[in-house]
Amino acid sequence: MPAVTVENPLTLPRVSAPAAAQQRPVLHVATAPGGFEGEGFPVRRAFAGIDYRYLDPFIMMDQMGEVEYAPGEPKGTPWHPHRGFETVTYLIDGTFVHRDSHGGGGVITDGDTQWMTAGSGLLHIEAPPESLVMSGGVFHGLQLWVNLPAKDKMIAPKYQDIRGGSVKLLASEDGGALVRLIAGDLAGHEGPGATHTPITMIHMSVSPGASVTLPWRKDFNALAYGLAGLGSAGTERRPFRMGQAVVFGEGDSLTVRADEAQESRSENFEVVLLGGLPIREPMMHYGPFVMNTHAELAQAFEDFQAGRLGTVPAGE
Repeated sequence: MPAVTVENPLTLPRVSAPAAAQQRPVLHVATAPGGFEGEGFPVRRAFAGIDYRYLDPFIMMDQMGEVEYAPGEPKGTPWHPHRGFETVTYLIDGTFVHRDSHGGGGVITDGDTQWMTAGSGLLHIEAPPESLVMSGGVFHGLQLWVNLPAKDKMIAPKYQDIRGGSVKLLASEDGGALVRLIAGDLAGHEGPGATHTPITMIHMSVSPGASVTLPWRKDFNALAYGLAGLGSAGTERRPFRMGQAVVFGEGDSLTVRADEAQESRSENFEVVLLGGLPIREPMMHYGPFVMNTHAELAQAFEDFQAGRLGTVPAGE
C-alpha cells in the first residue's frame, strides 16, 4: 500500500496503553456487503447492519476498491449535493479529483486525506483525473461520513487538504505496528485533521504475528475495520479480516493482532481505527443529507431543488 510509511518504525515515537488500562471487549464483528457507488465503482459498506448507537458520531463508511482498472475504466461520482455532516476521503492508492459548486476542492493521491465540511450545503463531484482514466491503475480508499451537531449543521462549507507527509507517524511499543494518526489525539500526539466533532482516525499496519495495544479515550466509542489481511481484536482474539468491522465495548484501551500468516496480496494486517464523542442527538439520514428532523430533511431537498446549495458549473 503506497500510504505514507517509514523503513524502520523503531525510529518513531512509541505509544502504548498503561498496564492498568481497562481493555475494551469485542461486542460484534460485522461483514461489509459489497455494492457500487457513483458511476459504478465498487464499494464495501463498512458499517452496514451495525446499530447507530455504536457508530455515533459516524454515519457510514465505504471502502472504495481495492480495484485495478484497465485503461478507460476508472470511474467517479457525478455532481451531487450534501448538507449537515463532514466527508473524510482517505486515498491509499490512486488519484481522485474533488470539485464543488463554490469553487473549492483539490487533488488527493497516495496517503492524502481530504476533509470536506458540507455544513449548510454544496454540490460536489469526485472523479479520477483524465490521465488515470487513460492509463488505468489501482484505486483504493475510504470515505467516512462524520455527523455534525445541530449547532454546526448550517456552518459555511470548507475543505482541509491533509497531505500524507503531514500525518503523525507513531509505532507500537515493540515497533511491530506503524500507526498513522490522521485526526485526533493519541497518547498526547495530535493528528493534522481538525474536527468539529471530536474523533480519532488511525490507519495502522500491523506486522505478521505482532500485537498492538493502544490507549483509547474512555468517552469515545471504538471501531476497527480491516482494509487488508487477517487478524484478531481484543484480549479474546476475536477473528476479523479485510471487509469486516469490529465494535468494541467500554474501556480505555484496545488491542489488535495480526495473524502469523497473511494473504499474498498484503504483507501486513491493515486496519483503520475510529473513535468519536457521541453527539446523542436525533439523526435523520436520507441520501446525501444528514439532519436532526424530518422537516430539516424536507428543507434540504427543497433548497437543493431550488438551487440554493449551488449549481453545476456551465458546460459540465
